[in-house]
Amino acid sequence: MNTNVSNIVSNTTEAATITEHEMQQVKRANDTGLQPVVFVHGLWLLPSSWDRWAAMFEEAGYTALAPGWPDDPDTVTEANADPEVLAHKTIGQVADHFGTIICGLNQKPAIIGHSFGGLLAQILAGRGLASATVAIDPAPFRGVLPLPLSALKSAWPVLGNPANRNRAIPLTFEQFRFGFANAVSEEEAEGLYKTFAVPASGAPLFQAATANFNPWTEAKVDHENPDRGPLLIISGEKDNTVPWVIANASFKQQKHNVGVTEIAEIPNRGHALTIDSGWRQVADTALSFIKRYV
Repeated sequence: MNTNVSNIVSNTTEAATITEHEMQQVKRANDTGLQPVVFVHGLWLLPSSWDRWAAMFEEAGYTALAPGWPDDPDTVTEANADPEVLAHKTIGQVADHFGTIICGLNQKPAIIGHSFGGLLAQILAGRGLASATVAIDPAPFRGVLPLPLSALKSAWPVLGNPANRNRAIPLTFEQFRFGFANAVSEEEAEGLYKTFAVPASGAPLFQAATANFNPWTEAKVDHENPDRGPLLIISGEKDNTVPWVIANASFKQQKHNVGVTEIAEIPNRGHALTIDSGWRQVADTALSFIKRYV
C-alpha cells in the first residue's frame, strides 16, 4: 500500500476521477493509523447513504472512507438536477477508481458494499485488496445464473430500453418502492425516496445482464484468489432486486475460495436494508463479521 497520498493519482488513468475529498479521506485514514473500512455504494444511491454506517464504525474504532463513483455529485439535489454526470460509468471503471484509492492506504482495508457496490467489493477482494469483505444484496457476476422475475422487473426501468446503456436513469417512486422499499411502510418509502434516490448509470446493469454470455465482461470476480480474504454475503429476505436465490448463487461461487465464506439472511428486509429504519441490524451483522477477522 502506498504511504504517499500524492502518488494515488500519479501515472494512472484514474487521475482525473479521484477527488480532493477522496484524497483527504485517504490521508486521514493513514494519519489515524486505525484499521480502514471502505464503503462502496450501488446504483441509485450516493456515498452519503453510508453516513450512519461510517459514524458507527468509527465509534467502534475503525476509520471510515466512503468514496464516490467517478463524478458523483456531492448531494442528492445536485445529482437529480444534473443526472447525465452519472451516465457512462462502467463496472470496470468504478472498480479501478476504488482500487486506486485503496492502494493509497497504508493498511489493507475491510470493504463493505451494497447492491452493485457488493459486486464491486467482491471484485476488489478478488484483486487481493481487502482484509475482509461484506457484500450486501450484491449484484450478480459471471457464473451466477439465476434470474428471478422480481429481479428482472427491478432492472426493467433500465434494461427495457437498449439506449439506456448510455444514459443515467432515475426511478419513479413506484419503481423505487418495488425495487428498494417494498419491506417498509409507504410513509417510510416516500422518505427514503426523497432522501436517498438519485439517477443511475445504465451501463452496469447491461453489463451484469449479459455477463454470462460475454467472456470478456467486467462483471466478473476472481473468487478463487487465495488472497481474497474472509467474505460475508448478506441477503435481505424480502429483497426483490437481489433475491436470496441470487445471493446464494454468489455464495456458492465464492465457496470455491480457500478462505472463510459465509452467508446470512436478514428477516423481513428489502433492498433498502442499508438505509431504512432497520439499518443498524445489518450494520451490526457486518461489524461483527469484520471484528472477527480484522
